[in-house]
Amino acid sequence: MTYSTSAATPATVVSGRRRPAWAVILITGLILWLATVAVTFATANANLVPTLVLLGSFLVPVTFVAWAYGHRDEVITVEALFRLFVVGGILGVLGASVLETYLLHPSVWMFVGVGLIEEGVKLAALWLLTRHLAGKSIRSGVVLGATVGFGFAAFESAGYALNALITVDGLSLRALVETEILRGLLAPFGHGLWTAILGGLLFATAAKTRHFRLTGGLILGYLGVALLHALWDSMHGIAVYLTWVITSTSGQQALFERGWIPQPTDQQAHLFTLFSIGGTVLITLIALYWLRRVWRSGRHTA
Repeated sequence: MTYSTSAATPATVVSGRRRPAWAVILITGLILWLATVAVTFATANANLVPTLVLLGSFLVPVTFVAWAYGHRDEVITVEALFRLFVVGGILGVLGASVLETYLLHPSVWMFVGVGLIEEGVKLAALWLLTRHLAGKSIRSGVVLGATVGFGFAAFESAGYALNALITVDGLSLRALVETEILRGLLAPFGHGLWTAILGGLLFATAAKTRHFRLTGGLILGYLGVALLHALWDSMHGIAVYLTWVITSTSGQQALFERGWIPQPTDQQAHLFTLFSIGGTVLITLIALYWLRRVWRSGRHTA
């Protein structure tokens, strides 16, 4: 398998300089989103809410797809990227919704189930939509897997934004905007990153036969990615638990045993923030290192 070295991101000429398409999309989309936020707050026009939700939820994922187009293998077409982003993302969201509704119940292991289900449905969608793709390579798998993951993230973020909008006190534009900012910043380090790893591992199984196979390496990779996903989702609870174990006083424990939630001290608040952010960063670094190993392994199969 050979890789195209001539593929370049479509660019826009600005003042004599060529800007890559993904940068143009990101900058233009961000300006439009900020303008929509300002006008929506100023006018309280509920008709602008769908625009606000769609722009905020899809800006970062679509920017990645534009970047991926410029770094794609030559066998990957625009139609394939669009299909994987939209169809793969929707299939993943629908599959996860059905399975999580009927299989998961509140427990300490719930986030493990979420990780297994969501990574499983994204992997299945990728498998289904690319099984007839010619010239399967590890690097193609990384790009296409990330595309499915970002599609999943975009549709999921739209749902979270709408849920944040609706509160017991009415519609909260502030909560919607805060949710979209948070999820937009985290999008590159969540679903897109995890499914990129799985995509590379899946396509590695087709290195010789050009047909996907269920191998031990793929199963272990799936379980590892699902674990990273579960740890990411449960990091808030883990941070609370670690802070409580390390710093809780006898007085706080007595209040908790009586059914009261004790007020955290400043030290506990700082420690919780450290554990929460530090844990998330650590998970991200592990996933990035893993993805780098998978990507570099593609050189040996070219």
